[in-house]
Amino acid sequence: MSNEKIQEELAKYKASVEKAIARFPERDHLPEQRLYTPLDIKGDDYAEEISFPGVYPYTRGVQPTMYRGRFWTMRMYAGFSTAEESNKRYRYLIESGATGLSCAFDLPTQIGYDSDDPISEGEVGKVGVAIDSLADMEVLFDQIDLGKVSTSMTINAPASVLLAMYIAVAEKQGVAPDQLKGTIQNDILKEYAARGTYIFPPRPSMRLITNIFEYCSQNVPKWNTISISGYHIREAGSTASQEIAFTIADGIAYVEAAIKAGLDVDAFAGRLSFFWNAHNNVLEEVAKFRASRRIWAKIMKERFHAKSPKSMMLRFHTQTAGSMLTAQQPNNNIIRVALQTAAAVMGGTQSLHTNSRDEALALPTEESVMIALRTQQIVAYESGLADVIDPLAGSYYVEAMTDRIEKEAMEYIQKIDDMGGAVAAIEKGYIQKEIQDSAYKWQMDVESGARTIVGVNKFQIEEEPPKNLLRVDASVGEKQVKKLHDMKAKRDNEAVKAALADLKKACQDENENLMPHILAAVKTYATLGEICNVMREVFGEYEAHISL
Repeated sequence: MSNEKIQEELAKYKASVEKAIARFPERDHLPEQRLYTPLDIKGDDYAEEISFPGVYPYTRGVQPTMYRGRFWTMRMYAGFSTAEESNKRYRYLIESGATGLSCAFDLPTQIGYDSDDPISEGEVGKVGVAIDSLADMEVLFDQIDLGKVSTSMTINAPASVLLAMYIAVAEKQGVAPDQLKGTIQNDILKEYAARGTYIFPPRPSMRLITNIFEYCSQNVPKWNTISISGYHIREAGSTASQEIAFTIADGIAYVEAAIKAGLDVDAFAGRLSFFWNAHNNVLEEVAKFRASRRIWAKIMKERFHAKSPKSMMLRFHTQTAGSMLTAQQPNNNIIRVALQTAAAVMGGTQSLHTNSRDEALALPTEESVMIALRTQQIVAYESGLADVIDPLAGSYYVEAMTDRIEKEAMEYIQKIDDMGGAVAAIEKGYIQKEIQDSAYKWQMDVESGARTIVGVNKFQIEEEPPKNLLRVDASVGEKQVKKLHDMKAKRDNEAVKAALADLKKACQDENENLMPHILAAVKTYATLGEICNVMREVFGEYEAHISL
């Protein structure tokens, strides 16, 4: 590209940025210049093509203004005990400046069991909030306007049921489905590969996901219908390159399934989102985020022939790395989370959850959650990292690492393509084994001292057991079971029976979209377990692949 053409493109780009920036209030103490390019270093003689934020392939960000327009959504992940207790935490977070909610559900909810199921004993309300029916969801969002708040729900196998409950609660509040904003994780493939909260086999699970894509494209258009998650793949031990490779391979499988189901790519791809881990190596993480955007843009354009720019934009939520938190010297985790926050911001995240210092030991206390939220706010308002768009662009190291991670990830994606795609690769155990091998190498490096973890294998101290940890009382399960039984006694059980029979019939017809039937069942106060058991009866349950 000639210097004259570069100058012409730069002038056009800067004009568009100025026009977009005019829509937002100015913030004090920002650099006069918003965007830096190679021209700012090498002048007019620099004759290489320049990549701009908000322009394909989006290496430098999906928005031309990034945080000069508005900050990322500060979406704190929370949920524990009962719906009443979690509702208090949500309202506390909103009052403290959180700009979005992120719901954590307990293990029985995540795998589609009610609190009174024998398999749920001892786990109710422990690692998240227990949601058995629409009645619990009504309490969970009591006094929270679903027309104003953006909500993310970390739910996968029963995502259709929890989304239906959310839609029903909104309708009771007078909020139409087309006004709802938020995300369901809804990423079942990574459950088979890395996390384990699956219910049904891959094929019916993929049907449920594409049913959600179709239903939301017509009825809940502002909702992100899937958060394709690399977070748990990284937590299970993958490398940075594996995290984005295996996750994008899952994304390819979802797009292919939706197209096979008859959906136009541009009708649903703009509502796909991703979920990345922010690990400890700050610059590698920044490069990973940049590479992931570029890979996805090229795949959507070249493989799936998407026409809409939104279909090519990889938008992502980030969570700081839970696996990097240590039970030893837990205050050190504050520094780790701050560095991971900086990586996410410099990498261009759209929303962020920051872990709390005590999460390696227990559920976070309110004080710890406040420190985690303030970490985001200090980075946003005080650090200067959000003042300039893509501040590390042009760094020889970051640009080289972006290229390296892209190359390594694409090699993995090609291997998975050769196997027949992500579903086939998971069924063969390939992805699981790659993650296991990387996790083993990491642990061996820690145990040998080749990798230093401060406070764990170096710089240890004698320390007292931490005090004031948050514990979920054992009586929570008993109270939740009583609430569930009381609700069942009051509802119209004939209506429940009819709705579940209708759902079963719909499950048996592969061409039927299940979302309207699930929503109808939810509105009768059919429980999560009752609905999932109908689907278990028709679809069966998945048995894990054992890697040798």
